[in-house]
This record gives sequence, structure tokens and C-alpha cells, in this order.
Amino acid sequence: MPLTPLDIHNKEFNKGFRGYDEDEVNEFLDQVIKDYELVIREKKELEAKLTEQGEKLSHFTNIEMTLNKSILIAQETAEDVKRNAQKEAKLIIKEAEKNADRIINESLAKSRKIAIEIEELKKQSKVFRNRFRMLIEAQLDLIQTDDWDHLMEYNVEPVFDESEDNKSVT
Repeated sequence: MPLTPLDIHNKEFNKGFRGYDEDEVNEFLDQVIKDYELVIREKKELEAKLTEQGEKLSHFTNIEMTLNKSILIAQETAEDVKRNAQKEAKLIIKEAEKNADRIINESLAKSRKIAIEIEELKKQSKVFRNRFRMLIEAQLDLIQTDDWDHLMEYNVEPVFDESEDNKSVT
């Protein structure tokens, strides 16, 4: 058990034949008591500061741990957001590609249909042109026949109806 200033103060020494000077020993002990009390006081102050610093250290350690956890959570959240954004981007691209394919396929189908219609119209145009040419040629043949010349030579004499007073031509 450590000595206390009171233990030092109450310490009594046995007197010997040629002992130490009592006043000198007492003065020295008084000085030791003062110094020892000072050391004890300083020790208590240092222990109090150490306790306070330990509490601060504990507080800052807790803050550090909380910040580290927050950073980890923020990093995980950022990674989640990044992954979700990449997934969404892939979905958007896939949907856009699907729409582009659909539009291209529809356009190709329409262009094929239009090409078929154009070919059909060309065929109909050729048929119409041939029929029209045949009709015109037939009409030209009719005009160029000798029957027209005979019609010009044909004379018609007016026939009068005598029953009427005006004499009209029938």
C-alpha cells in the first residue's frame, strides 16, 4: 500500500545514541510531505485529464466509426445507383433497338408492298396501253375501210309525203 502524506507526517523514528538532528529531519519530512502532496495532486489532475482525453478519444473514435460506416453506406448506395442506372440504360437501349427493328421491318414491308403495287400498276398500264392501241387501231381500220368511200357515193333522194300540205321530207 503506498504511503500517504499523513503516513509520512505521523512517522516517528526511534532515537538512538547519536541520532539525527530532530529539527532537520522534521524540516526534511515537511518538505517531503509538501512535494508528495504536490505529486499526488498532479497525479489526480493528470488522471482526470487522461479520463477526459479518453472520453474525447472514445467520442472521436465513435465519430470515426460512424463516418466510416456512412462512407461505406454511401459507396454501396452509389454502386447500387450506378448498377440500377446501367440496368435502366441497357433496358432503354434494348427497347430502342427493338423499336428501331420494328420500324425498319414495317418500313421494309411497306416498301415491298409499294414495289408490288408499282409492278401491278405497270402491268395494268401495259394492258391498258395495249388495249387502247388496239382500240385506236381498230378505229383507224374502220376509218380506212372502203365502206366510207361507198357512203360518200350514196345518194339519197328526198321522199315527199303528199298527205301533208307542207311537204316534209321523211
